[in-house]
Amino acid sequence: MSGTWSVTLAPPPGYVAQPPPNTSQSPPIPTWEAPSFTCAAQFRVGATFVLFLFAACSNLALLVSVGRGRRLASHLRPLMLSLASADLMMTFVVMPLDAAWNVTVQWYGGNALCKLLCFLKLFAMHASAFILVVISLDRQHAILHPLDALNAHRRNRRMLLLAWSLSLLLASPQLLIFRAIRVEAVNFTQCATHGSFSHRWQETLYNMFQFAWLYVAPLLAMSCCYSRILLHIHRQHLRDRAGESPLRRSGADVIPKARMKTLRMTVVMVLSFVACWTPYYLLGIWYWFQPDMLHVTPEYVHHFLFLFGHLNTCCDPLIYGFYTPSFRADLAACCRGRSRARSAPLQGR
Repeated sequence: MSGTWSVTLAPPPGYVAQPPPNTSQSPPIPTWEAPSFTCAAQFRVGATFVLFLFAACSNLALLVSVGRGRRLASHLRPLMLSLASADLMMTFVVMPLDAAWNVTVQWYGGNALCKLLCFLKLFAMHASAFILVVISLDRQHAILHPLDALNAHRRNRRMLLLAWSLSLLLASPQLLIFRAIRVEAVNFTQCATHGSFSHRWQETLYNMFQFAWLYVAPLLAMSCCYSRILLHIHRQHLRDRAGESPLRRSGADVIPKARMKTLRMTVVMVLSFVACWTPYYLLGIWYWFQPDMLHVTPEYVHHFLFLFGHLNTCCDPLIYGFYTPSFRADLAACCRGRSRARSAPLQGR
């Protein structure tokens, strides 16, 4: 079982270990079972490598396109740049860590790297969720208060600062609870939380707290934003139908087409977040309250749900590209520029 279930949502590979001798300062570890690099884990590593390549290329392209593009509203650029940056953190931190951890089974990175990578992992996951909330709040304000566009840039900058700061704060406990634990009796080292909690309910409470901020709170905030937007559009439509002039536009047309297109894009991004991460967190909740579920559910189910959750990192650039023709044009221009650069030296010869 992988150790990349957000916080301590599930044990890392080979976490179930034999009680080490002379460990009076920490509670005993459960009965040890020899871990191995199974066929399911091998498939997971291969699929993670494919996701890594696609997510890295697509999100870097998104970063370049948004930074150079001119069609996207100026106040939206920091939002999309932040989302791409959070996805790149997931790509370059979580995915390689998970793949390496499954290959080696135990932890070889030392105590400092154990703490740092577990912190960065949770920081990236929080940032990705919170930035989607900021995008949802921006869309809500743009639809409900269209005349207040002049303050959008400053408002979004403040919300982004809050999102990154809150992600940093909520991920900081990882630096304290995770550490490299060595079991001398079996010559096995793992990056885990063993000994950080005196009772299991404390670890469960910590997991539930992080789950609430990682998934529940962002989901409620985004649901509230888009519910208010839909209610506003519905009321606009009702007012239009009751209007005096039959030449008035429909309720949907009251909102400019460009704004509606951006709204649809962000709605699809939120739905992608929910669809990809919900099964993953449901399995995590099951594990918190019934650790024996590891022996009930097939191993490939755990691996598949992890991969499915991180598929969300690849979805954001695809969704942005589908709704933004300039992104596709930027990619085409970049490819043409590279082909010209390669052909220039040949022509000079």
